[in-house]
Amino acid sequence: MSAAPAVPQWRRIERTLRERIHGLAPGDPLPSDTALCEEFGVSRMTARNAMQRLADEGLIVRVPGRGSFVAELPAHRRADRLMTFSREMERQGRAPTSQVLAREIRPSTADEAAALGIVPSEPVVVVRRVRCADGKPIAVETARLLRRTAAAVMGADLEHGSLHEALARGGHHLRRGTATIGAEAATHEDARLLGIRRGDPLLVERRVISDARGRRLEATESRYPADRYALDVLFEVEDATPAEVSEP
Repeated sequence: MSAAPAVPQWRRIERTLRERIHGLAPGDPLPSDTALCEEFGVSRMTARNAMQRLADEGLIVRVPGRGSFVAELPAHRRADRLMTFSREMERQGRAPTSQVLAREIRPSTADEAAALGIVPSEPVVVVRRVRCADGKPIAVETARLLRRTAAAVMGADLEHGSLHEALARGGHHLRRGTATIGAEAATHEDARLLGIRRGDPLLVERRVISDARGRRLEATESRYPADRYALDVLFEVEDATPAEVSEP
């Protein structure tokens, strides 16, 4: 049996700080990069990498010349950033789990093939789960992945673990993607799995994610009860100054 891969040093620091943050209040100070270097025996670059990841998630605020502080936790995920469901729930202090409904390799449908850029009927890995937080169902999620991810996905613990972390351990690193978000009425199956009524409003997110080389790897649909999930949007206002009209 092969040994489990070593945890990167920045990840070890990140996890430790994440646990500490849960016991702190917004505005509480965090260790400096220098203090982290001394505590964990790492380089300043490694310490900064861990802190920056927490800042990117909105968990901490880094103030030049003053230090790093616990941030006011956002209630929702930012629409311009995808973090794993497990990490998102942990950020909110909730315990993430999943109920695996299906995990199989089967021929792709025409729609699945189009989303992933493959030939129809080419095999795909399909993972269907109910995603829960503190035991309460939050989403019905169906992920379709390229056949080459099977070794990483089929044996992974997807009830307590993250699909994206399983992919990363298998050498499949997701980098960027596109998503469409809309509203739909809950089907009979949605109602049964999520404990809601048929016809209740759902927030439905469909996304396609590519790897570091720009190859589409995953196409996923997530179906959230409208009263249990939302997305925060950061935007810029388009200049409303009237355009100058040239004289004829």
